[in-house]
Amino acid sequence: MSANSVLCRFSDRSCSISFRQASDARELRSTSWPVKCRTSVCAILLASRLTGRWFMANPKGSPNLQALPTSPSLAQTLPSEDVLDALKMILLGAPLNEVLTTITRLIEAHSEGMLCSIFLLDEDGLHLHYGAAPNLPEAYRAATDGVRIGPNVGSCGTAAYLRQPVFVSDIASDPRWVNFRDLALQNGLRAAWSTPIMSHNGKVLGTFCMWYGEVRYPGPAEIQLMDNAGRIAGIAIERDRSQTALTRAFEQIEKSEAQLRHIVDAIPQMIAVLNPDGSVLYMNQTLLDYTGLTIEEVMAMDVRDRAFNPEDLARNRAEHPESFSRHVPFQNEKRILRKDGQYRWFLAHYNPLLDEQGRVIRWYATGIDIDDRVRAEERTRNENLALREQIDRDSMFEDIVGSSEALRKVLRQVSKVASSDSTVLILGETGTGKELIARAIHRRSKRAERAFIGVNCAAIPASLIASELFGHEKGAFTGATQRRLGRFESANGGTIFLDEVGDLPTDVQIALLRVLQEREIERVGSDRPTPINVRVLSATHRDLNTLVAEGKFRQDLLYRLNVVPIEMPSLRERAADIPLLVDYFIDRFGKKAGKKFRRIDKRTLKLFQAYDWPGNIRELQNVIERAVILSDGDTFSVDETWLKWQAPQSAGPTAGLNRALQRQEKEMIEAALTESGGRVSGPAGAATKLGIPRPTLDAKIRRLGINKYRFKAQRSN
Repeated sequence: MSANSVLCRFSDRSCSISFRQASDARELRSTSWPVKCRTSVCAILLASRLTGRWFMANPKGSPNLQALPTSPSLAQTLPSEDVLDALKMILLGAPLNEVLTTITRLIEAHSEGMLCSIFLLDEDGLHLHYGAAPNLPEAYRAATDGVRIGPNVGSCGTAAYLRQPVFVSDIASDPRWVNFRDLALQNGLRAAWSTPIMSHNGKVLGTFCMWYGEVRYPGPAEIQLMDNAGRIAGIAIERDRSQTALTRAFEQIEKSEAQLRHIVDAIPQMIAVLNPDGSVLYMNQTLLDYTGLTIEEVMAMDVRDRAFNPEDLARNRAEHPESFSRHVPFQNEKRILRKDGQYRWFLAHYNPLLDEQGRVIRWYATGIDIDDRVRAEERTRNENLALREQIDRDSMFEDIVGSSEALRKVLRQVSKVASSDSTVLILGETGTGKELIARAIHRRSKRAERAFIGVNCAAIPASLIASELFGHEKGAFTGATQRRLGRFESANGGTIFLDEVGDLPTDVQIALLRVLQEREIERVGSDRPTPINVRVLSATHRDLNTLVAEGKFRQDLLYRLNVVPIEMPSLRERAADIPLLVDYFIDRFGKKAGKKFRRIDKRTLKLFQAYDWPGNIRELQNVIERAVILSDGDTFSVDETWLKWQAPQSAGPTAGLNRALQRQEKEMIEAALTESGGRVSGPAGAATKLGIPRPTLDAKIRRLGINKYRFKAQRSN
């Protein structure tokens, strides 16, 4: 396009408007309006069907533009609807009074003798002031500017009050003009049609009015024209008011930001504003004074490596790499470098500011000095560690009492496996002290300072076990009134002990397998995984290989749990430890009951050593506690009837029967071992064939003196 023409688009149609001289175009480009407003000037050019010429609606307001000729055929092909559509699209940059004046002149050009005016409703919603009335008599304008709306306030005041069009064809006889009739007639006004200008949300912005000097009734075309004009005026008014409100809001925000910055700088707590990736964007004066940094340095470079201890940054990134990407508040502890070169510990709280789509705009961080607390905790930790080491040296693995070779073998395994993070499966009959072994492993591990959480899987209903282990979100199920952390999250950083793991439902076994493989959990009712760092110890008295063969336990989960197996011996296999255990429990329960025993009845000790103890140490503990409570004097004794129902008889007519039963039991076990080729566990093992747990069969094999390896040799032969 040449320098002496401009291309304007009206309702997706293009027309070329030629200027008289190239200098006119240069003058237009040199005006102080923004680019958007320059485009609006082209839209303010109006078409007159009467003259067939282009002219400026308000040439006084734009002295650089004059009447510009065009071809009559072009004006005739440009209907009023296209001009109105063009105004909707491009009259967004010009001042409001010029836009409204343009609209009134555009409508006035459609009918000779018509005058137009636009009233604007004040913010109080009660008074009308002229926004545009270029050809209305000045005397009438001055007298009616600021009029209060009401049910009988002419056409405009009534239309704004009733929120509907008011068409008065004869002012001289209409009762709504009683207060302004003489004024209107004196200024040559006889008919007035007014329609309210409404906002997009249904509020009255003002009125648009057509005036005539003779009695006149509106036709459908004129009513439609008024409606179009009102809509365009409404767009222009709303845009102007929105810009005004936005300008005021920005000014208020800038003022508020300055006040807030002054307040934040006065707070004696460290405060920082971070970018979504965690880089520091702003520090308050307290933090600047502590670090010795300037606000210019903070804004010009990433000061994290300079202000924070590198080891703490690396540790936080390794332990919580997703902190800044999860969009939820979090906290961590780190050392911040003071301007004198010394580090102090701080607890930093991070809170995100999110946009409407849930994306992080900024992070707000606060720091609390916890250096004294951290150093005190470190001193206490060192003292406790030294004390714990002394206790460990003086005690027999805490509450694990005994010196038999079977127990020593287990304790040697505990010492070896404790330092690793491998999963451990503790096997053994009920009451053998599997949880004590789990606690001993934890106390000798690098997680000893963190939590040890024990869970009895058999004691929790199947419908609640998933929620108990992994937690749940609010509303996940009936009764879940708030979010609850599960046992795994409670044990984060420490150890979780899953007792009776063989009783877990299948669906929970799948979730547990994911924990062991992915190191993350998913709360019930949540679709977001939560990373965890937990060591898993488990125990069972059941034969898991048999459960796998029966389809009741996942084989892949068994592989994950059974990295290091530890088998607890039964009390029958630790008969030499019974006197030590008796002394230990008598002393323990005697102190609780406030009793002192000087000796143990010999008959009671023999009874203890002869008894089979199917309940193992737990049964022994309960019997001794009962005896301590019921015993009188300083001699500890037990009523032999407490154990008589299972105590083996050494003489009498039933002795032969017992030996016969033992012989029959031995023959059955040997037959099963022969059939299984010496294999005890597994689907084809002797335990499965006999229908008893593998630990129980192992105990019987040892008690009956059966050499299971000779059956393997027979199978190979």
